[in-house]
Amino acid sequence: MVAPQRAHFDAPLRLRCGSILPAYDLVYETYGELNAAGTNAVLVCHALSGSHHVAGVYGDDPRSVGWWDNLVGPGKPLDTRKFFVVGVNNLGGCYGSTGPMSVNPATGRPWGADFPVVTVEDWVAAQGRLADHLGIQQWAAVIGGSLGGMQALQWTLEFPERIRHALVIASAPKLTAQNIAFNDVARQAILTDPDFHGGHYYEHGVVPARGLRLARMIGHITYLSDDQMAEKFGRRQRGDKLKFSYDVDFEIESYLRYQGDKFAGFFDANTYLITTKALDYFDPAGDYGGDLAAALARARAAFLLVSFTTDWRFAPERSREMVFALVHNRRDVSYAEIESSAGHDSFLLDDPHYHAVVGAYFDGIKV
Repeated sequence: MVAPQRAHFDAPLRLRCGSILPAYDLVYETYGELNAAGTNAVLVCHALSGSHHVAGVYGDDPRSVGWWDNLVGPGKPLDTRKFFVVGVNNLGGCYGSTGPMSVNPATGRPWGADFPVVTVEDWVAAQGRLADHLGIQQWAAVIGGSLGGMQALQWTLEFPERIRHALVIASAPKLTAQNIAFNDVARQAILTDPDFHGGHYYEHGVVPARGLRLARMIGHITYLSDDQMAEKFGRRQRGDKLKFSYDVDFEIESYLRYQGDKFAGFFDANTYLITTKALDYFDPAGDYGGDLAAALARARAAFLLVSFTTDWRFAPERSREMVFALVHNRRDVSYAEIESSAGHDSFLLDDPHYHAVVGAYFDGIKV
């Protein structure tokens, strides 16, 4: 049983885009107990559609299982009998932290499209203030997959003395042009939805569900591997005969439409726009002429990087780039490339080899 908590921050936060957020809330959850020395805290950073609800269930809804519950908990790879684990919903999110759905104090109406664009660097800065609020001087580890892995990497650069270990899973030091292109197509689906209303759809009592649905369908295709789609769906049809129409003929079409409809029912379109832009903008080597080794020179943490063989959105080659840059800087780095047919979503699934690697790494962390 877990329950979300809320931290309010009155100190203004200057964002990378130049805007200043005058005050904000962060919603978070904790699991386990912080030891007397404060040395066993682990921060879990979420990916695009994730939240603060990392593990456990809510008392009023036993179906509300945390998104990484198979990895975090008593006796699991990230063992909450040893570690004090913190999950946080990032700024700009739609699960309670200050974001586009929140009231803009300057207008008394929801921020909507006026909410400033936030970046991975901004998220890490806000997470640093949450650590202060919780009395955590240094994280034993920061872990994340995909966009969460980018945050873990940024922690080693923004606060090198406040993190001992970074677990960067199914991630990359920056997006490829192809990845940016996928994100832009998804954003265009939302921006061109007639119900978007320039991002101020809350005031019109509507949701750009069609655009958000399409955005999720596009994204979901990139999270799966061709092998997994062939194994789960192949060319199987929904009925005995082809309909010769634009309705659903194949199982894969039905699956994607179901995923799109479900996502559009709970996620916020403005948050989707903000989060994909944060993905696009992340590039720690950008200020170093593209030299990743130079960018990572200030990191002091030990690292575990994990990639998956069929992940074509965040391919193993991208993890190896980080490994080579860290080795160049004589950092303590471990790397595992996991055989998996599940594509990018592998980091969320029950894979014995993957979980054994993560569990062994956490076993070796002294608290």
